[in-house]
Amino acid sequence: MDIDPDDVFRDDEEEDDFYQERNFTKEMVVYLVDASPKMFSTSCHSEDNIDSSHFEIVVNVIAESMKTQIINRSYDEVAICFYNTREEEFSGCQLYVYNVPERDDLDRITATLIKEFGCILSTFNKQIGSKFGILSETRDNSLYNALWVAQALLRKGSAKRAEKRILLFTNEDDPFGCLKGVMKIDMMRTTLQRAQDAQDCGISVELLPLSKPDEDFKLSNFYADLLGLEGNDLAEFKTIAAERLEDMKGQLRKRFFWKRKVKRIYFIIAHGVSIEVNTYALVRSSNPGGITWLDSVTNLPIKVDRSFFCSDTGAQLQGPVKRFQTYKNQNIMFSADEVSEIKRVSSGNLRLLGFKPLSCLKDYHNIRPSTFIFPSDEEVMGSTRVFIALHRSMLRLKRFAVAFYGSSAHSQLVALVAQDEIGTSGGQVEPHGMYMIYLPYSNDIRSIEERISENNHVVPRATEAQIKCATSLVKRIDLKDFSVCQFSNPALQRHYAVLQALALGEDEMPEIKDETLPDEEGLSRPGIVKALEDFKLSVYGSNYEEETDLTSSKLPKKRKGGADDASDIYAKYDWSALADQGKLSNLTVEQLKCYLMTNSLPVSGKKEALISRILAHMDLSVVGC
Repeated sequence: MDIDPDDVFRDDEEEDDFYQERNFTKEMVVYLVDASPKMFSTSCHSEDNIDSSHFEIVVNVIAESMKTQIINRSYDEVAICFYNTREEEFSGCQLYVYNVPERDDLDRITATLIKEFGCILSTFNKQIGSKFGILSETRDNSLYNALWVAQALLRKGSAKRAEKRILLFTNEDDPFGCLKGVMKIDMMRTTLQRAQDAQDCGISVELLPLSKPDEDFKLSNFYADLLGLEGNDLAEFKTIAAERLEDMKGQLRKRFFWKRKVKRIYFIIAHGVSIEVNTYALVRSSNPGGITWLDSVTNLPIKVDRSFFCSDTGAQLQGPVKRFQTYKNQNIMFSADEVSEIKRVSSGNLRLLGFKPLSCLKDYHNIRPSTFIFPSDEEVMGSTRVFIALHRSMLRLKRFAVAFYGSSAHSQLVALVAQDEIGTSGGQVEPHGMYMIYLPYSNDIRSIEERISENNHVVPRATEAQIKCATSLVKRIDLKDFSVCQFSNPALQRHYAVLQALALGEDEMPEIKDETLPDEEGLSRPGIVKALEDFKLSVYGSNYEEETDLTSSKLPKKRKGGADDASDIYAKYDWSALADQGKLSNLTVEQLKCYLMTNSLPVSGKKEALISRILAHMDLSVVGC
């Protein structure tokens, strides 16, 4: 009996092509831009109420795409090629490669490249120029040459390690329209063969057509054969291509993480029975990244060395530093190895404890994003078969596994929930495997305190009228097709926008759209306004007055106990003397924060940042005196 008859856990060479897209480490793109006079003469009405030529639209789209890509995937490589040009990089090619001299390796996107390319509109006609490349009186084929050069630019790099793409921008749906007879058939055939050769080398050729609002880009003239479109795909292509062009202009600034696998771990099922599984991160918090301190003179990264000095003699301590914990007025000393051993409560493996019905697992037990696990036979053969047996049994019995997992110093109880494959007509949505859900300890659980009025000890209850008004309001303010993927972090978007403005020397920061702000226009619709007024009237009555001025005096204040303690500790030290003698580093972080709190300064940051803030404040105080 085959334990996996459907081969749902198979991971052999037959599926390499299916998973290949997820394993790319970088993207190599060649932008092929039609620079014929038709691209300059055709104008469209843009969102800014300004008539722009198709060539200007394409240049702006590529520039915006590179601004986003330098943050998303800074290791990607690009080349920008114009065909149907007056100036030729190679005789007879009618093609100009903008940023890659002599068909060398592709360029990584840099701030310099983006700044220089942003100015190309003002210098294009003078330095490069435009002309029709395919004419009836010649056998010149500029489109064929463009595809040939693009393929040559992408010749380097493994197709398994890099995604190679050619993006073609044009508003000419019939590039061979001026030709007739055998010459037209022959040039179309050779161009289609050139595109097929590129695709056989693992290079995808993609078209982004441009057309006037009242005109249709007729793919059937030529490009349907080049892209291999027919039937329903041909009918849907125009809409999809228009959306892709808009997406390139308004891409979200975010870093992409191609590697989803966290690490490989051992799953200890019982004494002497262990298997190997891979863990995959499904959700990770994004942050702006670490800060690198630079020397103000050399602009090189600063290397930080940490040393300990004796407070009595001032001599540098050579041996390892010991720590202590006060217990009954006595300092209990610990070495670094002893502290590490005390903290060690887990080996870092996944150890099975038992099974429970799925009904015992509550939604609020999930205290952090779950991890997906999948079997691996890379080092422990037979792991997949054991995993499948457990997986099928847990699905059949509707049970989840309770296990112990974590690092040596931070271990947790986890629930392993088996998931069957979820698919639609379009393909697989969720794969077979198990989700590892992190469970709380009993110490982590907090009970809900029910607040009772101090006056009459009566628990307030909503009336039926209030519930009815609230129901009407909830139905009115309904987010259609809600998904967390619709919302980007506004703080991160502002951070990346500031980086872009500084790197490119822009006078104004790019406009940031904050999706987390309420839809004021939608909330002002008469139906919602009426539902909101009815709800307020049912709860507060007709004498309700809305408070619009939330001043700082009405906000809750912090307790004064912490500030008083900080002032007491601050008074114990001669801070000026410690700064002059360079002994501020001998103080603890908490002691340094006492100075900052007393002087109403920020207390965030590491120890070095706190010391710098204190020294800067002392310098200002001296100048003020």
